Amino acid sequence: MRCRSLARTLAGSAKVILSILAAISLSACSRHRDPQAVYDRAFQTFRHGDMAAAGDEAEKGYKKFHGVSPEWAWKFAILKGRALYGRGMSEEVLKMLASEPGTPPAGELAIREQWLEGLAYTSLGKFSEAEQKLGEAEQLCAGSHVAGCGSVLSARGTLEMERGRYAQARTFFERVLGYARAAGDRLFEADALLDLSWSAEEQTHFDEALDWADAARGIANKQGSFDIAQTALGNMGWAYYKLGEPEKALGMFVEATKQAEKLGDATDQIRWLTNAGYIYMDARDFTTAEQSFRRSLTLARQINSREHLINSLIALAFVSEQTGRPDDAKRYADEALANAREDNNGRDQVYPLLVQGRVAARLHDTATAENTFRAVAQSQDCPVFLKWEAERSLARLHEEGSQFDAADREYQTALTTFETARSELKHENSRLPFLTNAARIYDDYIHFLVSQGKPDEALRWADYSRARTLSEGLGLLSKRALKGEHAGPPPLRAQEISQRAKGTLLFYWLGEKQSYLWAITPHKTSLFPLPPGAEIDALVQRYRKAINGPQDVLTSSEEARALYRTLIVPAQSLLAHDGKVFIIPDGSLNNLNFETLVVSVPTEAKSGEAKPAVPKPHFWIEDADVANASSLRVLAASFSRDKVRANVHQKNPALKLLLIGDSVAPSKDYPELPRAAEQMASVSRHFPEAQQQVYQHKQATPAAYLASNPEQFSHIHFVAHGTASRLSPLDSAIVLSPAATDTGSFKLYARDIIAHPLQADLVTISACYGAGERAYSGEGLVGLAWAFLRAGAHNVIAGLWEVTDASTEQLMDRFYDELGKGASPDVALRTAKLSLLHNGAFRNPFYWAPFQLYTGS
Repeated sequence: MRCRSLARTLAGSAKVILSILAAISLSACSRHRDPQAVYDRAFQTFRHGDMAAAGDEAEKGYKKFHGVSPEWAWKFAILKGRALYGRGMSEEVLKMLASEPGTPPAGELAIREQWLEGLAYTSLGKFSEAEQKLGEAEQLCAGSHVAGCGSVLSARGTLEMERGRYAQARTFFERVLGYARAAGDRLFEADALLDLSWSAEEQTHFDEALDWADAARGIANKQGSFDIAQTALGNMGWAYYKLGEPEKALGMFVEATKQAEKLGDATDQIRWLTNAGYIYMDARDFTTAEQSFRRSLTLARQINSREHLINSLIALAFVSEQTGRPDDAKRYADEALANAREDNNGRDQVYPLLVQGRVAARLHDTATAENTFRAVAQSQDCPVFLKWEAERSLARLHEEGSQFDAADREYQTALTTFETARSELKHENSRLPFLTNAARIYDDYIHFLVSQGKPDEALRWADYSRARTLSEGLGLLSKRALKGEHAGPPPLRAQEISQRAKGTLLFYWLGEKQSYLWAITPHKTSLFPLPPGAEIDALVQRYRKAINGPQDVLTSSEEARALYRTLIVPAQSLLAHDGKVFIIPDGSLNNLNFETLVVSVPTEAKSGEAKPAVPKPHFWIEDADVANASSLRVLAASFSRDKVRANVHQKNPALKLLLIGDSVAPSKDYPELPRAAEQMASVSRHFPEAQQQVYQHKQATPAAYLASNPEQFSHIHFVAHGTASRLSPLDSAIVLSPAATDTGSFKLYARDIIAHPLQADLVTISACYGAGERAYSGEGLVGLAWAFLRAGAHNVIAGLWEVTDASTEQLMDRFYDELGKGASPDVALRTAKLSLLHNGAFRNPFYWAPFQLYTGS
């Protein structure tokens, strides 16, 4: 739902006080010095965002000093009104101002009174009254340079926002920002930035909105304006939510709710409760979601805010529809729609309309559902994320009605809407998680295509959704696709990719109702249905816990056997013994090392092929050479690049190594690795001394890597600690030595790695969690390995979990031995792992399995 600033403009706060005081007679000031002190204290409380306390202090000041002069009476009254407005109590603002005898003195106070009334009317949806009051304020401002006139501009922007005229509102807010900066008023600047964030969000420019809100929060925190700071935090949460970062958003909403409650700010408390409820609902925690929505509805009724009443009712309508209570959903939607129509607010009408359409679809009222979905999708007031949901709902309606051609068109229309919105995002950080928003559309469409007997078409679309940001960064997608001109994915030629890979490709799709496995060989593509994604996720999570524990998973883990039966056995007849297999995982499978799955039953030999018997359970690595790829498209690009590399290698066959590690401990959190020097020496001996650049101990700094011209090296190897950031994967880092001039700069961040293009055949990250911890929908694990692939590395070896020094040193020594013999990275890594597996000390997969090979372009 909408997330906005309260437009509590504090324009020229100090200057306002001075100008008003100047208007008061010197004799009055000399006789009554207490009003100023009381007002200053109340105003400081207001600036810090404690609206309830500020209102109480202003009320006390009014009672004590209203008889001193009309100026002091109106001063305290307006401050009290601003505090009431900040708490969402707009009707009380109007009643209080109307009860004040007479009119405010001309000048600043008169402008402030009209401005405050205009804001209150805007909040209540009474736009004509707001227009009148703000117009009167503008007339008073004409030809003057009163500080409060900047606030009138801000209120104009707020009115335009409530009318749905977001571009016009932005123009006002930009003027306010310039005004604030020219006046040197930092709080006014923060409020203008917050309003620009609100405007950007309503135009679905979420990454831009995030930047504005973050800037506003930084200023507000420094200035001690806690209410603006918590509003900015909540706005950031909404931007993260719409960018596909629900975990990060939820933490911000929870914290913003606590801060708003502490400050007595019911308006923002309602907003953040509602937004948090949507995240719970998306996670299918419907009970918690409904509790959050009901709390917001109760508060909205208490402060009699129609805007927040509508938002809370809409939220309850959505959760009721999703939990199969159509009567409740309709009741909430009808009430929300009636209120929105009374306010003549088109934006608020499309939300309950979508619920009404879904309820009609549940009740098999196809005509009503179709008309409603089309009305939402075609409404000029419909935000883009609701538009693609309406189009998806229409596609499902056609599918259920066996109108398959129409369903196909609507699914592609919904995806076009989404892809167009995604193409408008400016930052790679934003594009990474944004695909999460379309996960359900893609899932529905893949399932639809499979049900229509079009498995190859389903695979084409499934692969198109994979590694999108990585593919864009590597230039693997057309300009039309980048601009959102969605004519559909290009031809895939999956079997040709398998032939060039000289192996079998296993492509996984984890769906809400049904998962799929495409097994691709040079001769055929076979589709196998799998259990729903939630079942597979649960198995993976249990197995990940087991593999990091002390138990022998080979003999004791039923999950290891169950995962093999689920994920591999369906395609077993297509797999050659000791053959190469490329895994294109999905969802939780990104965190699974398939090599560790346990083969517990014999397999039948193919015709004319002698296959060894399987006398006892063993790990799948003993049967297959396994590598990981982000998508079929990325894998295909790697073979084109192989030809280029082969030509370059013929002209310049020498290998060149960049070796960095054995860092100085930058803090107690990252102690020196006890065997790092030995591992570096082991790696170094596999390359001619003249063909290696080594940065060790104090020299192993992030700056050394960045200044080494890393694109000149064929092999890059790090021996260091690693960190993986789940909430911000591009903040994952390799921990190196602190620079001599700056003890804080000891991390080589993923975002910095991306900025330096590579030509390396192989990057090895001998560090913990090098593969990352966060798997984005469609993108896979994003962390250090992803960053090196994005920079252009051909292959990356990285760890899925924390590694041990002794086993890693032994594994890497054998790995480089095999590379030196001419083995490819996948074969060399498998041989090294098998050497540990067959060694009694390190046979547990905890020691040999963390490192995985990722193939790039």
